[in-house]
Amino acid sequence: MKEERAMSSAMSEFDHRYNMLIERFASEPEPAFNSEAEQVFGWGRRWGCNSDIGRLRVVLMHRPGEEMKVLETLPLIPELGAHGDPASGAYWRGEVIPTLAEQQAQHDALAAALREEGVEVVMLPRAATGRHKSIYTRDSCIALDGGAVVTRMGPRIRRGEERPVTEALAALGMPILRTIAGTGLMEGGSFAYLRPDVAVIGVSSRVNEEGARQMEEVLALQGTRLIRVQIPGYRLHIDGALVMLHHDVALVNPSTLPFVFMEELRRLGIRMIPLNHQDPSWAINCLAVAPGRVLMSDQVGPRTQEALDKAGISVRLVAYDRVYLGGGGIHCSTSPLVRDPL
Repeated sequence: MKEERAMSSAMSEFDHRYNMLIERFASEPEPAFNSEAEQVFGWGRRWGCNSDIGRLRVVLMHRPGEEMKVLETLPLIPELGAHGDPASGAYWRGEVIPTLAEQQAQHDALAAALREEGVEVVMLPRAATGRHKSIYTRDSCIALDGGAVVTRMGPRIRRGEERPVTEALAALGMPILRTIAGTGLMEGGSFAYLRPDVAVIGVSSRVNEEGARQMEEVLALQGTRLIRVQIPGYRLHIDGALVMLHHDVALVNPSTLPFVFMEELRRLGIRMIPLNHQDPSWAINCLAVAPGRVLMSDQVGPRTQEALDKAGISVRLVAYDRVYLGGGGIHCSTSPLVRDPL
């Protein structure tokens, strides 16, 4: 009889109470991680961006400093019209290397303009040794809804920028949703939101399919569809061909965007303002600080400024030509961390 009672007892009284306790205090998948309630409760504020145009609240930048000294060692490569050292991977695209003071002055002015627009500017506490392109913080992390993706840079001279950026995000308390891993390559200049539910990645020598696939996994969790665009030739990033300015307005360089993608933009109801032949190609590298409010190079021509004005775009001009000589403009030098959600 005792054996029968023992066999009929499927669990102890302790196990029974434990099970009932866990049932009553069950796990809660809702609300989602990127909801405002979860973000504020667990991470102190709502982090990230779900657009490229929402009111910009926090931006990550890096003032050029000691890491730029590596440029003093680079020999001129006459046939390329550039400076570079294949052994280290360091290079400068043009023959003219501006002084550090010139670059710092323009970077300081951009940071000041952002602060005047009501943006909190966070500076990287350090740059990786010799990584002279660290000023272009856009490429090393991408803010999505609820947190950031730390990228994996393509060329050797940029590999290593990821660690200081990760340290900065952690110090801020910003969630890191993913780090691009394996053989994936991803740089932030080749990512753009067209609207909260649609984003685009430019696949190029700096962004491969594996990197795009890993980004797509994170975006899918948020209900965002990803479009892939093949960047022609040795062009690097999508922000050299498209930057969103307003809910339904984009500045584009139609000579470097595939026709089928421009047709998709039209289907999405996005009006394209083409760069004018009077503009330097890098004038497109601008930054929306709010819907219809844009910081842009003072080198942009009058025709483009007129077209922007007609489209209801308010433009603040900033001198940034000396920094651009290093290969990136205003958009490249700013990595949004927090925007008001759309």
